[in-house]
Amino acid sequence: MSVAVLKIRTLPDPVLRQKAKKVTKIDGSVQKLIDDMIDAMHTNAGVGLAAPQVGVSLRVAVIEMPGEELITLINPEIVKRQGEKVVQEACLSVPGYQGEINRAVTVKVKAQDRQGKEFRLKGEGLLAQALEHEIDHLNGIVYVDHIEGPDKLWKLSEQL
Repeated sequence: MSVAVLKIRTLPDPVLRQKAKKVTKIDGSVQKLIDDMIDAMHTNAGVGLAAPQVGVSLRVAVIEMPGEELITLINPEIVKRQGEKVVQEACLSVPGYQGEINRAVTVKVKAQDRQGKEFRLKGEGLLAQALEHEIDHLNGIVYVDHIEGPDKLWKLSEQL
């Protein structure tokens, strides 16, 4: 059976600029969305994906660090940020580019899992960056909005 992979929306798609709606009921449609998002993230070799990136304005995101367990976040919010560092970032919704921005060193996030159970998660390093990046998407923010000047964004050379 082939799975229809969701299309990744790219700028200037207006759905990427909307504040996503809170999930009030985790039903079959939300579970299917999560499964479809995981497939789309894997197909596009992403580390994380937020629902607005596949055209669905709901507060749902998935993150999978290399070699780590998949994290599903429903209605996530950052409750604490610590430190600041300059990172290089890219995004499936801004294909072909990479930029340099400031992100927190650690973040604490409150969210619900697929079963609706609330949990807290502390992210450091790349995980903190991914959490901030995906939660930004849920708030209508794309990483290029954090870039301080044109010299901080560059086109990636074609991959061989």
